[in-house]
Amino acid sequence: MEIDEIMQILPHRYPLLLVDKIIELELGKRIVGLKNVSINEPYFQGHFPGFPLMPGVYILEALAQVGGILMIKSLDLEIGKYAVVFAGIDEARFKRPVYPGDQLVLELEAVSLKKSLSKMKGIAKVNDQLVAEAVLYASARELSQLKR
Repeated sequence: MEIDEIMQILPHRYPLLLVDKIIELELGKRIVGLKNVSINEPYFQGHFPGFPLMPGVYILEALAQVGGILMIKSLDLEIGKYAVVFAGIDEARFKRPVYPGDQLVLELEAVSLKKSLSKMKGIAKVNDQLVAEAVLYASARELSQLKR
């Protein structure tokens, strides 16, 4: 799945769209996405000058966005009508830093997929080395419900 299809599924846009490509999708089971980490990411200006590191919350957000694609596609939710929102996180661990030039491989496995609340186990890797892991919870909401 290329970026144009990802942008149809996810409502996120620059600078918060953190998925560049989906390379594997097994509906109802698992998904693998890619995020190319560039020095041009806006957070590198302040995190940290002289030694840029990708903030852990952005790694988790990238995992969550890939998980959102798994939910929307697996639950056959109407594209453009639903957004997937974070509902919780457990067991988040960071194993090594992520630098500009790295390619994050974002893998999620469904534990349970439901519109009201899904649970997924996620890992992020760079060069086959684990950089982060977490258990993510999310729910699908109609976009009209999210507006004030």
